[in-house]
Amino acid sequence: MNFNSVKGSNRGKVRLYALSTCGWCKKTKRLLDELGIAYDYIYVDLESEENQIILDRDLEKYDVDIIYPTIVIDDNRIIKGFDSNAIRGEFE
Repeated sequence: MNFNSVKGSNRGKVRLYALSTCGWCKKTKRLLDELGIAYDYIYVDLESEENQIILDRDLEKYDVDIIYPTIVIDDNRIIKGFDSNAIRGEFE
């Protein structure tokens, strides 16, 4: 499975787990782009079934309720759903 990388300001290890058909995921991605943050992202629904299971298990380490989009920051903080205030608060 391959995460796509977006160049920008290094604010730690930032990973976005998203769905390709999710409007809130697109808004989250757009906001990260507007803030100029470097991040990696993956569209979970475009991965193989095997990789989707692996990605779900990865997200379950942070919270048993898997919601898209989910941003994982430095492997110890998460922002679930499109929460512009939380995203701006984390990166501005």
